[in-house]
Amino acid sequence: MPHLENMVLCRESQVSTLQSLFGERHHFSFASIFIYGHTASGKTYVTQTLLKTLELPHVFVNCVECFTLRLLLEQILNRLNRLNSSGDGHSTQITCDTFNDFVRLFKQVTKAKSLEDQTVYIVLDKAEYLRDMEANILPGFLRLQELTHRNVTVIFLSEIVWEKFRPNTGCFEPFVLYFPDYSIGNLQKILSHDHPPEYSADFYAAYINILLGVFYTVCRDLKELRHLAVLNFPKYCEPVVKGEASERDTRKLWRNIEPHLKKAMQTVYLREISSSQWEKLQKDDTDLGQLKGLSAYTHVELPYYSKFILIAAYLASYNPARTDKRFFLKHHGKIKKTNFLKKHEKTSNHLLGPKLFPLDRLLAILYSIVDSRVAPTANIFSQISSLVTLQLLTLVGHDDQLDGPKYKCTVSLDFIRAIARFASSGKDHSAIIVHRTQP
Repeated sequence: MPHLENMVLCRESQVSTLQSLFGERHHFSFASIFIYGHTASGKTYVTQTLLKTLELPHVFVNCVECFTLRLLLEQILNRLNRLNSSGDGHSTQITCDTFNDFVRLFKQVTKAKSLEDQTVYIVLDKAEYLRDMEANILPGFLRLQELTHRNVTVIFLSEIVWEKFRPNTGCFEPFVLYFPDYSIGNLQKILSHDHPPEYSADFYAAYINILLGVFYTVCRDLKELRHLAVLNFPKYCEPVVKGEASERDTRKLWRNIEPHLKKAMQTVYLREISSSQWEKLQKDDTDLGQLKGLSAYTHVELPYYSKFILIAAYLASYNPARTDKRFFLKHHGKIKKTNFLKKHEKTSNHLLGPKLFPLDRLLAILYSIVDSRVAPTANIFSQISSLVTLQLLTLVGHDDQLDGPKYKCTVSLDFIRAIARFASSGKDHSAIIVHRTQP
């Protein structure tokens, strides 16, 4: 279907699989289909677009909005009822308290002529929230076709794998379909497809290429990248609008937008800045910290030990492990300088990016830079988890692996310097340690 291919880019395999599963309108399909993948991988968009384009009867329900069993069941029934009464212009509200009532009422609703001869699709987005509801909900939806004797397919959309869902009893295995992350080539194609009509496709594609070159390593969320592309494009084409450069003068365009993309790097995912604030910042060349309500990372206030944990993580990320003895032991003996710097290691570690480090090394550095004696309590480990949640640290490994969890520090040297100023008292011991790692 050419029209569908233009609407859904880089998901040809998944669209073809779903079309094969749906079959003809009057055919019985799978009782349940489980679609999973990371956020912004196209699960919801592809499913909705396919059902609307093929004009299949369906109801779409977000499990975050329907946070109780009654809300969820009534939402499904009332939307199905509206499909039947679309010609009348009005419909009665259905109330439902239990899943047994839902099965009975579902049979009544789907008796209508508009639904009896074709498959009805129930799409449950954010399906992982079903696990927090009654124990019979998930098995009931998996067996809904069997329980109601109706031509119905339940589609689950989730960001976690099916193994995290599988109930202990009454399980009916769904058809599992995986949506992989978009590659950089896929993102380039999708984002370039949104080019403004007043500019050529090649000009906008060159801009997207620059944008992905900056943000792809830290952000692969299509929604965030699309937001960043729209937000920064006026600054990119500013020299063209003023007549100072042509669309092919990529070097001049890059020099104009480079400092603004660096500023945008500080607000990825946080959304502490609105589009209007960002436009004002670009016009006035204002510093991020001067905008009201914007922390700009450097004004984040952390608990006492979290500051030292973050400093220790930065040191572990940018200093080789064999230098720990030299930096953090008082009596490390004589160490020749030639033993530390090899020819291929003379490049600054800041240019190579942060390196992974184990939890044991993080704690060892933490104990050496904190003046008071720190016990490895649950409080320390919970603060490490909080830093991961705040995306100041990145967790790469898991506890069930043989070598234990691995971490990576994701903040800049300026942020660490600000943290060191807050963490230090009396002698600025932490600031001295951070100063050793600068290029």
